[in-house]
Amino acid sequence: MAGLNVSAVSDDEDDADRDEHPVLSAAAVAAASRSTLRPPSLQALLEDVPDSAAVPQTSSSGGDSEGKSKSADKNLRSRKLKHDVIEAVNELIQDINTCHGQIAEQAVEHIHQNEVILTLGSSRTVLEFLCAAKEKKRSFRVFVAEGAPRYQGHLLAKELVTRGLQTTLITDSAVFAMISRVNMVIVGAHAVMANGGVIAPIGLNMVALAAQKHAVPFVVLAGSHKLCPLYPHNPEVLLNELQSPSELLDFGEFSDCLDFGSGNGAPLLHVVNPTFDYVPPKLVSLFITDTGGHNPSYVYRLIADYYSADDLVVQ
Repeated sequence: MAGLNVSAVSDDEDDADRDEHPVLSAAAVAAASRSTLRPPSLQALLEDVPDSAAVPQTSSSGGDSEGKSKSADKNLRSRKLKHDVIEAVNELIQDINTCHGQIAEQAVEHIHQNEVILTLGSSRTVLEFLCAAKEKKRSFRVFVAEGAPRYQGHLLAKELVTRGLQTTLITDSAVFAMISRVNMVIVGAHAVMANGGVIAPIGLNMVALAAQKHAVPFVVLAGSHKLCPLYPHNPEVLLNELQSPSELLDFGEFSDCLDFGSGNGAPLLHVVNPTFDYVPPKLVSLFITDTGGHNPSYVYRLIADYYSADDLVVQ
């Protein structure tokens, strides 16, 4: 990614050239995009490139000089387009790298003294959020559901203990038994859909249902780059992926059950190992992003600010 960094003044022209050809430089485009909430879409960058037909051509007695002029103009526009796209990609990388810290800065507003927080699996955003509250002298305990069958919760529990947080590791099946002792559920997300629904690690829908049953706030931490302009019912949306059955059982021990040589040619035991859960927006209490806290019903406004309608259509 470091190779994408481009100097903002690499393609700048002198004042005289800018007066004659009012073409926005990459630095101007980047400054304009930073001054507004919505970044320029790739479609907008492509459309912003001036048409060669709109550039005035001076009359020349020879076609050779005219051809050279068109070629130079095409090269100039290509360099500008490349520079603008790289500049936009660098800004996205910067947003991804800084979103964890921006979300963590809000931790002290949501986590209070002597509270019990429940989470599931492992998330860097959740880790930084909890540690930020600890640094602000908040004393609280964290229940970590292990997140079977990949057991990412073990990694998070170990990291929390290393950072000095009081941590209790529980099984996923113990969530309903422990939820009555919890003040808040804080989890990460794989993606946030346009309707406010969440695609999250497997098991989180169960946690959300338990939280709703016991009136416990269910808070989702997600950077703005995880906002998705699609809805769950869109045909191009794949809500899940199936992982290898080997994460659940030993093929040697269950080889008889998985024998394809039976009379009907099909195994007696089928193993389903999904990766993600879908949490509907009605189960989510609050989204905390790098721009602040938002209700699920406000997600569509955030998406409208961060996406252009042209970004959703591939010509």
